[in-house]
Amino acid sequence: MSRISVRGFAVASATAVTTVGAVVGVASGSTPAADDNNFEATAADTTLLADIPAGQQAQVQTASLTQQADAQASAANAAAKKSAEEAARIQAAKDAKTKKRAAEERLEQERQAQKAKEKEREAERASRSQVRSTATFAPQSSYTVAQVQAIARQLVPADQFQCFSNIVSHESTWNYRASNPSSGAYGLVQALPGSKMASAGADWQTNPATQIKWGLSYMDGRYGSPCGAWSFWQANHWY
Repeated sequence: MSRISVRGFAVASATAVTTVGAVVGVASGSTPAADDNNFEATAADTTLLADIPAGQQAQVQTASLTQQADAQASAANAAAKKSAEEAARIQAAKDAKTKKRAAEERLEQERQAQKAKEKEREAERASRSQVRSTATFAPQSSYTVAQVQAIARQLVPADQFQCFSNIVSHESTWNYRASNPSSGAYGLVQALPGSKMASAGADWQTNPATQIKWGLSYMDGRYGSPCGAWSFWQANHWY
């Protein structure tokens, strides 16, 4: 017969043949085999469902099934939690990759915009340089402030003239012969030394147009524009 063990609700099966053989052996006076002794010891150590009162057998079976259901539910919860954690990890990796790509694209756009802006500035500087190089003025023995300013308006872009004028007003009060004996600075923009302006023309000492051309070239090259130079001047009182 089959005997059901309550421990773990496991089934410990012993066939009827084996059981009957053991009984017959004892009845005939033969010595039980070692395996028979082990079987009997194990059977004696195991609490069988048949040994439990009939009224409690259903409770024992229900309790065992409940334990199995709880174990299965726990395993299912653990699997679901692991699956959720793995999904969250994968999603986080995707989000990080998307953010990185967006940041790289934004940086590239900023770089391209900066390049375009610099190219535009370069073209503007080249245009100004072309205007200055082709502009000619009949030399005079002397120039009034109004005449010097009129020359500057022809050479300096309209949107930069006020900044240029602010610097010249502070540096030389529009006196193209202004000289600083202590430093050697000279002219409208107080080039230091004044001989630097020779790159714009040999008449740099007496021709305000030559001084204006050199001053514009200096401001564009170092500060990007006269307004850039004026911003620096306001912060430092020199440029």
